[in-house]
Amino acid sequence: MADILKPGAEAPDFTLNVTPDQKLSLHELRGRRVVLAFYPADWSPVCGDQMSLYNEVLPEFRERGAELLGVSVDGPWCHKAFAESRRLHFPLLSDFEPKGAVAKSFGAYRQQDGATERALFVLDENGVVAWSFCSPVAVNPGADGILDALDRMSEAGTQETAARERSHGFAEGARHGA
Repeated sequence: MADILKPGAEAPDFTLNVTPDQKLSLHELRGRRVVLAFYPADWSPVCGDQMSLYNEVLPEFRERGAELLGVSVDGPWCHKAFAESRRLHFPLLSDFEPKGAVAKSFGAYRQQDGATERALFVLDENGVVAWSFCSPVAVNPGADGILDALDRMSEAGTQETAARERSHGFAEGARHGA
C-alpha cells in the first residue's frame, strides 16, 4: 500500500474543480476541520457504497465541525453525474489534470492503475494531518476511523481549553492575592 501523509504533516494546498466551472482551494477551509476521502473511481461498486455511507453520516461529520471532500481522478462532468445519481450532498473534487497531482502530493496515487488510493485524511483547523488511513482498494474503510479521529480532536481541544482556563484562573488569583 501507499506511503500516505502521516499525522503531523502539513497538508499540501491545492485547487481543484468542484464543478466544470467552479474550483475549491484547500486554504479556503482553514479554520475548519476537513475530511479528505480519496477514492479510485466514481462508478465502482465499493466507491459508490463508500461515498453513499459518507453522505449518510455527513450530519455527524458536521456536528464535529468537519467539512467532507471526496477526491478522485475522474473529471468534473463524471463527478456531477455520479453525485446526482447518488444524491450526494458534499463536494467531489476532480484531480483530473494534471492527472493525480493532488493525490501524489498526499502519497495517495496508484501509478499502476492511474487512480487514487482509497485513502482518508482528517485535517485540523490549521491544515495539519491529524489522522490518516489507507485501505485496500477493494475494501470500504467505513466511517468509524474518521469519527473516532474527530472525537479525539474534540477531546484534545477541550483539554487544551481547560488547561488554558486553569492557567488563566491561577494567574488571575495570584494577581488578586488569592
